Amino acid sequence: MVNRDWAPTESTFGQFLKWLDEGVDSGGEKYLEMRRRLVFYFDRKNCHASDELADETLNRVAQKLEEKGSITGLSPAHYCYIVAKFVFLEHIRKADRGQTSLDDMTQSHLRAEVPAPSRAVAVAEAKEKLDRCLDRCLGKLAAKDRDLILEYYQGEQRVKIEGRSQLAARLGLSMNALSIRACRIRNKLEACLGECCREG
Repeated sequence: MVNRDWAPTESTFGQFLKWLDEGVDSGGEKYLEMRRRLVFYFDRKNCHASDELADETLNRVAQKLEEKGSITGLSPAHYCYIVAKFVFLEHIRKADRGQTSLDDMTQSHLRAEVPAPSRAVAVAEAKEKLDRCLDRCLGKLAAKDRDLILEYYQGEQRVKIEGRSQLAARLGLSMNALSIRACRIRNKLEACLGECCREG
């Protein structure tokens, strides 16, 4: 069972990196390479949120590794691709149910229950709540983490890649180190958002 609120601790993430390295310390290179391969996998399947789906896959593998203590019998890459297939299938099911965006999700959920004139109000309220939660969760981050994550996810495709390269250079980080740092911040944000959205 996937725990949607799970976020890796530093030691869990370190254990995950060691597992990916298969006994040879790559300094995080294996993680970056696996993430690139997963992004490419989701791109080939015409997923618009390839980065997010790759991160979700790696997060689930790290969670499973923490639960089981070890994963044997398959290479790390093979295991990651198996999990990626499940993540892709879930993504497709959500798309089939019209849940690929907040608008679609809210509309499909409310369609049978809410009279048509009230739907727009419900969607606006849901968006407003999500915006408030995002602002609150961003406010809980240290200023440098908040600035990093906002800049990390700016732009689309080529612009986003170039922006990340400039950000890494400005911070004196390798692309690998930047990606790992952004992943940790994003996990914190997602856990905070989940908690905030469940509150009344």
